[in-house]
Amino acid sequence: MQQRWARLAAWFVSLVAGGVFGVAGTIGQAYMFGVLPVGLIVAVLGITGLVGGLRLVTGDRWTALACGLGAVLTTMLFSGRGPGGSVVVPAPVDASISTGIIWTFAVPVVVAVVVGWPSLAAARRVHTN
Repeated sequence: MQQRWARLAAWFVSLVAGGVFGVAGTIGQAYMFGVLPVGLIVAVLGITGLVGGLRLVTGDRWTALACGLGAVLTTMLFSGRGPGGSVVVPAPVDASISTGIIWTFAVPVVVAVVVGWPSLAAARRVHTN
């Protein structure tokens, strides 16, 4: 029973951590240094490191998925128009691709790849037997 509570707590903390990083990435992805999208690069590397690190440390897909779900949900929530009419991720001009569009699609793709990646520990166990 205690192990179940520990696992639920880990999922909750991962969900919150993903949510916090989703907000930070959504706000920071727009930073440009000249023509280089530094904010987008840092945000994508950060979410990859966070979700991938949780998957490696815990060995649990569900913990990584909870983190990714928190990031995806907050990205979607903060990408839209706010109650006061403000927009954190503005729509691109003349239907071009912006860093906001890339960030919005990069988060679920990164989460899907990290969570869906085969477990190397399970492959080693099968190979040694």
